[in-house]
Amino acid sequence: MSSRNKTEDLLGIGPESALEPSIRAFRTTLTLAQRLRYAMDERLREDGLTTQQAALITVVVAAGKPSLAEAAAALGSTHQNVAQIVAALVRKNLLQVEPDPTDKRRKLLSATNHSASFWKERDEGDYAAVADWFADLTPAELDTFCELSDRVIARLSDG
Repeated sequence: MSSRNKTEDLLGIGPESALEPSIRAFRTTLTLAQRLRYAMDERLREDGLTTQQAALITVVVAAGKPSLAEAAAALGSTHQNVAQIVAALVRKNLLQVEPDPTDKRRKLLSATNHSASFWKERDEGDYAAVADWFADLTPAELDTFCELSDRVIARLSDG
């Protein structure tokens, strides 16, 4: 029995699932998220990074100079957890922390020049790997997948 079938059997997911549809969707999504995170962790491991660290850098670059609290909210994580990730990324010279000029109690995060050059070297290969992971889906299926996932994420955000 393949690991995929074993997982489907253990969690009751897959095409033969007798689970109520929302429970099957939850378990399937959780399994997918765990496998995607593991696969990206494997890609990043040689550079001493994790998927969570890469996600934080993505948020920081997209937001400009978010506060620690803003970054934690964007990741759906705790302030304490994100502070630990920030500390690791500062040690790796991928993020920097500076006081907010308007409120010295707040700390603002920004990506370093080293971070920009690091990701410039990695992005093409990482993007190709992600495309390969989703290669069995058509562009239309990927759009539907994203639209449906976005609706669930929005509902959770409202909750």
